[in-house]
This record gives sequence, C-alpha cells and structure tokens, in this order.
Amino acid sequence: MPFSQYHISPSRVWGAAYHIPSAYVADVRAYLDIREVNGYSIQYTSFHPANPSQPAIQCLVYIGLPNNPQFVGVQEPDQLAKHIWRSRGPSGENSEYLFMLEVALEGLGKESGDKHVKDLARRIRALAARESKGKASVGTGDADAEVAEIAVESEMLRVTNGAVSHEQEETERANTIKSS
Repeated sequence: MPFSQYHISPSRVWGAAYHIPSAYVADVRAYLDIREVNGYSIQYTSFHPANPSQPAIQCLVYIGLPNNPQFVGVQEPDQLAKHIWRSRGPSGENSEYLFMLEVALEGLGKESGDKHVKDLARRIRALAARESKGKASVGTGDADAEVAEIAVESEMLRVTNGAVSHEQEETERANTIKSS
C-alpha cells in the first residue's frame, strides 16, 4: 500500500530552529552526528519563521529518508504504533519520545499539530491502556504535559551530567542495526 495512503504530507512542516553559538558548534554537531547517525541523513533546508516579517534562514536538519537502511518501509499505522511501543534505546522509551514530540508540535502554534504523530500517539495510548488492563491510562489530559515534562527533564539531566557516552550511543546504533 502506498505511503501516501497512510500519511499525506502537509504543505507546511512545523519545527523549531536553534542558533548554536559558534564556540559550541563543533561539540553540538559531534553530539548530534553520533545521536542521529542511525536512520537520519543530514540535509540543509530553508526555515521560515512563523512571523512572516522575519527572513528565512538556512538550517542543518537530520531527516529520515526512505533510502536509509534503517527505514522500515511503509507500515500500517497499527503495526508502526506497536513497533514504537516496544522499542527502547539508551535515551529511553520510543513511545515517550513520541508523546514529547506530539506535545512539542502542538505547542509551536495553533496550526502546528501533526495528524500522523497525533494518530500514532493515540494508538500507543490505546496499547498502553490495554496492557495495563484498566489501570490509569498513559498520556491523557494533563498527563501529556507531565509525560513531556518528566521526559525533557530526564533527557536534560542525562545529557548535562554526561550520562551518555560515545560508547552508549554506538551501542544503541549497533543494537538498532542488528534488530533490523
């Protein structure tokens, strides 16, 4: 089944751009090159701020392309949600990342939500609810903000405390390659 049948690409993609002071560019780039090495390709693209009076800027982005060996191919949404639900790396649960992404995208602006991300998050919440068999569901209502806040705090502590080493990132890369 064609990918477009599951996800119609929007005419606008929302995101955030970060200016990295020149003194930190090499360190940030080295960290991101390790973190994003498995499944993402570096691309340069124009970023258009939400405020149309601000000029577009060129940005480096990491994009998962279909020709990347880690691209799992077109998957039916339930199958993809199950894959995300059971996947975990040194950075944490993939479902946690998806919930944080959903909250972050919705927080960028009134038109910024992503239907595909929201649908996957809904499916994963349903999986979590079924698994917990009636226990409190994951990521509903204010819990979305709590999940995102806890996950962001955890990631910030992990990174600022140096809890992620080059070896851990390479282990994550190796494990992902083996599992594909």
